[in-house]
Amino acid sequence: MSIFNYFGTIESDTEQPKSVSVMNLTSLKILPIIDSGMHSDGQNHAFCWIKKKVDTFTINDLTYKDVGRSVFFLHPDISWSIDRKSGATSAGYVLYLPTEIFDEPMLNRLHINEVRLFNRNEILKVNLAPGIELRTQAILEMIDELLGSNLNHRENAILSLLNTLFVYFDGRCNIRSVVSENNSQKNIVYNFKRMLAKKYKTCHEVREYAQLLNISEKYLNECTREVLNETAKYLIIEQLLMRSRYALKFTDRSIKEVAFQLGFSSPDYFSSFIKKHTGLSPSVLRRG
Repeated sequence: MSIFNYFGTIESDTEQPKSVSVMNLTSLKILPIIDSGMHSDGQNHAFCWIKKKVDTFTINDLTYKDVGRSVFFLHPDISWSIDRKSGATSAGYVLYLPTEIFDEPMLNRLHINEVRLFNRNEILKVNLAPGIELRTQAILEMIDELLGSNLNHRENAILSLLNTLFVYFDGRCNIRSVVSENNSQKNIVYNFKRMLAKKYKTCHEVREYAQLLNISEKYLNECTREVLNETAKYLIIEQLLMRSRYALKFTDRSIKEVAFQLGFSSPDYFSSFIKKHTGLSPSVLRRG
């Protein structure tokens, strides 16, 4: 069972976040994976986001090849190193986190200590949904910018961003596993999610994705239920709703244009779809 299942909810109260008093900003740092030389330091937790394939990723003397599009949570007691041929662009980032940061009240609200994201015995691996990849990049960039600044209350701002980062990793849109697993169902769901992110405009039915994956519709649903506790149809609808909300709120395209660009046969069908799943018409959603 994924250790993320133990996440609690953020408590609702009126208490303001406490000032940071124990966080060591000199230990918290973000480094790009440009070439070889990234490794554990034996003191800090490491959040390794590998966007592009690296040559090898060695964890506790076990070597993994062609690792990419994954996030690893690594405890200070775990020995790891990344080997990558030099490239012009970064293959990802390593965020080093001091152990005392998890004593901060803002992060404790997510029960991170109970969850033990950074476990000595079980290495968590997360395959990010495409949209979460973009948000991860933005959050890391903001943290790095704050680390290099002298802004007032930057410590609290950094904690808020870390809190948001961990909330995103608890999302059902991601696929979570441990490094030792080799689960074919998770591979199928991961490929389905990648395919869905590319083909949501033209493929709205489960059978279309099942055909592309060369499996039955029934088995695709079995895989998504097992891995994400949702049907494949739910995930398709979720993707369309996410894209619809974005297009309606953050573009100037008309409702008719949005409908056709998302692959709906008519604006009326699009309006019916939005109202069925949100309770609101596209025009009301746009103003909301």
